[in-house]
Amino acid sequence: MSVLLLGGNGQVGSALRAALTQSGQAWRSSTRSGELPNGTPCARCDLAIPGSAAGLIATLRPTVVINATAYTAVDRAESEPELAQRINAEALTEIGEAAKKIGARVVHYSTDYVFAGDATQPYRETDPTDPQSIYGRSKRDGEQALLDSGAESLTLRLAWVFAAEGQNFLRTMLRVGAERESLRVVADQIGAPTPAHWIAEATLKATDAELQGLYHLTPQGQTSWHAYAEALFAQAVERGLLSRAPQVQAIPTSEYPTPARRPAWSVLDSHAIARDGGIALPHWSLGVAEVLDQIATTR
Repeated sequence: MSVLLLGGNGQVGSALRAALTQSGQAWRSSTRSGELPNGTPCARCDLAIPGSAAGLIATLRPTVVINATAYTAVDRAESEPELAQRINAEALTEIGEAAKKIGARVVHYSTDYVFAGDATQPYRETDPTDPQSIYGRSKRDGEQALLDSGAESLTLRLAWVFAAEGQNFLRTMLRVGAERESLRVVADQIGAPTPAHWIAEATLKATDAELQGLYHLTPQGQTSWHAYAEALFAQAVERGLLSRAPQVQAIPTSEYPTPARRPAWSVLDSHAIARDGGIALPHWSLGVAEVLDQIATTR
């Protein structure tokens, strides 16, 4: 099996590069600039440019294409709907069609934002989508575009992704928590923080198992952003990453307005991928501990 990783410099892409290297499989990576974060040259691919991904797929002829590229600036998407749609949806048609021509499979990532966020039970793959933001609609359209392409494909819906590197809630909290005595954090949005390295490991397992279709992939348990912040601060103090934990005040979403509407309920039911692929992620708190350990060992 040979893998083409589109987007090797993001949170999930970086974790996939590490997992692919460890697996011993043949693989190539691409970024928009043609360079990895450490300056190493790689293939160039910009999903904002029509034909960029299709051309690379036709040239390299991989057996599996993993698309870890996305437009993820949730709030900016409200003022850049065409660009979000281009990268998150239209490019998936090209990726799928190019993969189908050479008999390659596609692995793609979607999001909890495809749902309205007003449920009271974990969302299943069969539940109707109703995105409330430009970003969510573009990701929902990307799911459908890949399906319509006719390529053999696997789409994994994720939520609340974080890693030891990149821009994410955990890293932001560590930075701000070191600067302030107290913070205000939203307490009425519920989900399950998912570490990127768990996603990468699960992706390779799912690929080896030749899973196809749509699956949810999130850890066990659920929490609010507020409780998540309190948990990571306590663990950060234990590891010497913070000298003290700031006070965390719980606030409603209404007191933290954003251009894009966030789902209040982002809990996904991941039983299907456990049933079909034997893939079950541990409790989210263990993922926080592992990522904080990663950060602590590099300081």
